[in-house]
Amino acid sequence: MTFKEQILQGIPNELPAAKPYDVNTNHAPKRSEILSEDEKKLALRNALRYFDQKHHETLIPEFREELEKYGRIYMYRLRPDYDMYARPLEEYPCVSKQAGAIMLMIQNNLDPAVAQHPHELITYGGNGAVFQNWAQYLLTMQYLATMNDEQTLHMYSGHPMGLFPSSKSAPRVIVTNGMMIPNYSSQDDWNKFNALGVTQYGQMTAGSYMYIGPQGIVHGTTITVLNGGRKISKHGEGLEGKLFVSSGLGGMSGAQPKAGNIAGCVSVVAEINPKATHTRHSQGWVDEVIKDLDQLVSRVKSAKENKEVVSIAYQGNIVDVWEKFDQENVYIDLGSDQTSLHNPWAGGYYPVDISFEESNRLMAEDPAEFKKQVQSTLRRHAAAINNHTAKGTYFFDYGNAFLLEASRAGADIMAKNNIDFRYPSYVQDIMGPMCFDYGFGPFRWVCTSGKSEDLDKSDEIAATVLEELQKKSPPEIQQQMADNIKWIRAAKTNKLVVGSQARILYADAEGRIEIARAFNKAIEEGKIGPIVLGRDHHDVSGTDSPYRETSNIYDGSKFTADMAIHNVIGDSFRGATWVSIHNGGGVGWGEVINGGFGMLLDGTDEAERRLENMLFYDVNNGIARRSWARNEEAIFAIKRAMQVNPNLKVTLPNHVSHNLLR
Repeated sequence: MTFKEQILQGIPNELPAAKPYDVNTNHAPKRSEILSEDEKKLALRNALRYFDQKHHETLIPEFREELEKYGRIYMYRLRPDYDMYARPLEEYPCVSKQAGAIMLMIQNNLDPAVAQHPHELITYGGNGAVFQNWAQYLLTMQYLATMNDEQTLHMYSGHPMGLFPSSKSAPRVIVTNGMMIPNYSSQDDWNKFNALGVTQYGQMTAGSYMYIGPQGIVHGTTITVLNGGRKISKHGEGLEGKLFVSSGLGGMSGAQPKAGNIAGCVSVVAEINPKATHTRHSQGWVDEVIKDLDQLVSRVKSAKENKEVVSIAYQGNIVDVWEKFDQENVYIDLGSDQTSLHNPWAGGYYPVDISFEESNRLMAEDPAEFKKQVQSTLRRHAAAINNHTAKGTYFFDYGNAFLLEASRAGADIMAKNNIDFRYPSYVQDIMGPMCFDYGFGPFRWVCTSGKSEDLDKSDEIAATVLEELQKKSPPEIQQQMADNIKWIRAAKTNKLVVGSQARILYADAEGRIEIARAFNKAIEEGKIGPIVLGRDHHDVSGTDSPYRETSNIYDGSKFTADMAIHNVIGDSFRGATWVSIHNGGGVGWGEVINGGFGMLLDGTDEAERRLENMLFYDVNNGIARRSWARNEEAIFAIKRAMQVNPNLKVTLPNHVSHNLLR
């Protein structure tokens, strides 16, 4: 049976043979047992409803075993036999070209070269899922292959609810993930309802079909490290010979060593999972792997002295690195953490002094003890960081909930007022005032032809557009323009592509619109194939997250989520091909609401109309909210946007004299 035929059949009428568990694949850890006996029966009934009754007797023991052994029903038997990767658009069976582009993006999210736990349909972050099980994948792909441009597919936390009549101007797919009633949004609630098969954690771009591998965060991490270096620079010097220490080499965190190399420093990133370390080293995203702490100290001292640009992975626990460097007086210039602490009890963070294998056993068999060990480790981790910052290290929270979970563990991490954290988030200190408030965020695109030459051409188009825009850009954004031009000019040489032929850069509304318009023109002229536009949710408008994206909102509204909801609704009727809204992502379930979009450019006048309308709103929705919070950079940016488009009229804040409030 051909690839197209397999897609079109959806869930097969006759069950395929059961598949052996592939020990060579990086699998998700076993989830803790949380369901009662009656709830386990409900989970089985929920899974079996995808199948004809004639198959139930065969599948019941199989699904029960998966639930007992892994804590979830993944339906491994239904995993397709064809290779999983983003094929050229024309290879997909589809009535709607827009639907075909979404199929391409889904397969890219599940590509083993891209996905963290591909057989469990998890793209990154330990639990960031595209689907809950393989039946959902098969049914969704069948719907996308057969739908037309007057239908919309509605996705409920990985479940394809069905095709509904709509219009050509409507999104082809609407995605929600984990949208819980607020009082049912704790970590235990996620475990329970995910095990029941009724919700999932979509992370940010996993459940939105817009993940492009660690490249998606390399650029943001590079900007963060560069600007962190500028903050600690005493005489205008760069990062040569300076040391950046962090942890995590999984999905998004795997970008850190590559970003360190691009920024020009020495970097050490610790990783507890040998498979993750091997993946990043084999892909060339980290230069060296060291397993011995004494060897690590010696290597780092040499690299600092010789001002090398080198990235080193330490195979082991990050706490050991912080403590050893303290004992050996290895000075850390920049420090952070990118473990998946939004998911602390299910593989996002591992306790020190316990092996990786023993930790996984403890996680599944004694979750209370595992939690105790994790919290003890967090206290040690924070104490070691405090020792380094007392020596002058600049430490920032990378928005992964490190400070939040450390505070909950009782670590010495609070400021003197006992309200704020001792250390700023990178959004508060760097990305918020320098990028988001001006409208700069992670614009990205994917060449649906799958041709590297199309990506090369798109890089050149984007660079040329930015260089022209820089000539007339105001002084306030010249640094951002220069950083992004340098980035895109060097993107190919940095070998950032994993999976699809994709690229990312930071741009404001004007930059995104002009780049997209130039792409659409090139597609019309036959110079490149169709392109999918998107962005990370970690952006100006898409995400309401009080400990990350909106942590530099100081009017008290950072705990509200109006912006993200308006973003997804506003994008949907302004031209997006698909839209998504998630509970959770980045800093954790119940801690954030975030939305995203995808848009297909096909060279038509209709595509140009959509891109102009939607991209302008997608960015300025967030700038308007940041402006209302009295962020000076955002006030500047929204006034500039109103001059560009007279149809934009935004309520501006009046300032109150501090003298009146004494």
